[in-house]
Amino acid sequence: MSPRDVLRANDERFVDAVAGLTPDEWAAPSLCSEWSNREVLAHLVVGCSHPVGAFLGALARYRNFDRANTAAAQGAARDRSTQALLNDFRAVSARPTGIGRYFPARLLLGDHITHELDILFAVGRESDIPSHLLNAVLGTQVAFPNPFVPAYRNSRGLRLVAVDTGWRHGGTGPTVEGTAAELISVLGNRPKVLDRLQGDGVDRLADRVLSRPSRTAS
Repeated sequence: MSPRDVLRANDERFVDAVAGLTPDEWAAPSLCSEWSNREVLAHLVVGCSHPVGAFLGALARYRNFDRANTAAAQGAARDRSTQALLNDFRAVSARPTGIGRYFPARLLLGDHITHELDILFAVGRESDIPSHLLNAVLGTQVAFPNPFVPAYRNSRGLRLVAVDTGWRHGGTGPTVEGTAAELISVLGNRPKVLDRLQGDGVDRLADRVLSRPSRTAS
């Protein structure tokens, strides 16, 4: 499968995975700063469908990427029901027309999986994301700097071990162990599951994650 086909298949799986959340869970704060879980879902819809020109206009109006991003997500969440947003995402992820189609599929896979964890971990649910997808996301995020996901910066000098999937990164530095999903979330500056991680490198990673506030991701 091509990276774009992998992304589409994952998006289909995501819709099925979160379809059973309750209204209270959708209304709950996510791990993504300022956004409810439903607004995270709306953000994913916007990413696949928002015209580039419209987003550039919002960027000029708000003069800040995060504020423009938040306004777009919150606007979409106000205008659509949760079920409508789920239907929208299933449709637009199959045929993206917005700004998201210009981003590499491997980066978008990491973005979408990170946001899935933002939703699930926020309400105490565990993920059932396939191991090969989690490993692919980790491998990409620690290998390349990304202005939206600080995993590359947060992982420097650390030996990372995903205890459930066998993924490993780094050689001789202090060790951080956790599940692949936990590592993705924490490396992306979400401290919610920091206390689940083990190893002599956890304090160093915690200092990096907590040294700057979490921002709304891409």
